[in-house]
Amino acid sequence: MTLSELRFVVSVAHEKNFRRAAIKSFVSQPALSLAIKKIETELGVLIFERNRMGASLTTVGEQIVNQAKKVLEEADKIKEISALETNTKQTAIKIGIIYSIAPYLLPSIIPLLKKISPDIILKAEEDVTKNLIHKLKDGVIDAAIIALPFDIPGIALQDLYDEPFKVLIPRKHKWNSKKKINTKDLVNEKILLLDNTHCFSMQVRDACPGISNNAEVQAGTSLETIRNMVASNLGISILPQSATAKNYKNDAVNILSFESPIPFRRVALAYRQGTSKKDSLDIMVEAISSIKDQIIGS
Repeated sequence: MTLSELRFVVSVAHEKNFRRAAIKSFVSQPALSLAIKKIETELGVLIFERNRMGASLTTVGEQIVNQAKKVLEEADKIKEISALETNTKQTAIKIGIIYSIAPYLLPSIIPLLKKISPDIILKAEEDVTKNLIHKLKDGVIDAAIIALPFDIPGIALQDLYDEPFKVLIPRKHKWNSKKKINTKDLVNEKILLLDNTHCFSMQVRDACPGISNNAEVQAGTSLETIRNMVASNLGISILPQSATAKNYKNDAVNILSFESPIPFRRVALAYRQGTSKKDSLDIMVEAISSIKDQIIGS
C-alpha cells in the first residue's frame, strides 16, 4: 500500500462518504473506491461498511485509520528532515481559517510573511470550525485560526487577539442618530446571522445576550451576503470589527459601536501538541501580533 492510498482511507473515514472523499482528494470516485478495495484485499479485512448513507468504519477499520494517521504524520516529518538535509529551507505550513476571519486576515498576513520570512510558504483554506477540528486532528492541516471556545483534547491554543463586535444597520434605521447602543437594545430587533453551522453565530449570541432566540438566521457562508441584506433594509446584524473596516465600507449602511462592556471574540491559533512546525507557527503568530490593529481596523 502507498501513502496516497492511506490518505484515501483517512479521507473516507473523515467524510463518511466515498463521493465526497474523492472530491476532497481530487480523484475520481471509481479510482478512490478501487484504491480502498485494493488495501482491504491486501490486508484481508473490511475497513468500511458500505450502505446507502455512505461509509462507516468497522471495528478493525477504526484501528487501521488511527495507525494510518500516525504513519502519514511521520511521513511528513521525514520529508522535512530530507528538506533540511538537501539544504532546502522552505517550510510549508497548512492553515485552516474560519470564514469570518479569513477574508480580513489573509490579505495582510500573506505579504507580511513573505517579507519577514520568505522561507515559509503559507497554504490557507477556509472552512467551518467543525470541519477544521477533524482536519487538524487528521493532520490535513498544521494549525487552525479559530475563535474561542475551542477545547479539543491533544490540541494546544495560543491567543492571537481580541476583536470587538460592531452593529450594522441600514441608513434608514431608527438608530441612525446614535453612535453607540447597549446589547439590551437588540431584544426587539430583526437580526440577521449566518446559519448555525458557523460558530460565528454562536459567538454573537453568547456575547450579546440581548439577542432574542427568534433572531432570523440567514443560511449562507458569507458575511458579505449579510452586509448586503442589511443594506437592502432587511434587518440589522452584528459583525466582527475587521468586517467593518474602511475597505468594506458600504454607503447604504451605518456602523455603530456597543456601550461598555463591549462584546468581543478571542481569536486564537490551534495546533497539535508536539507539532514539528512549531517554530514556523511562532513566526506567524509574531507577524499577526505585529499587525493586529491593522487586521481589526482599530
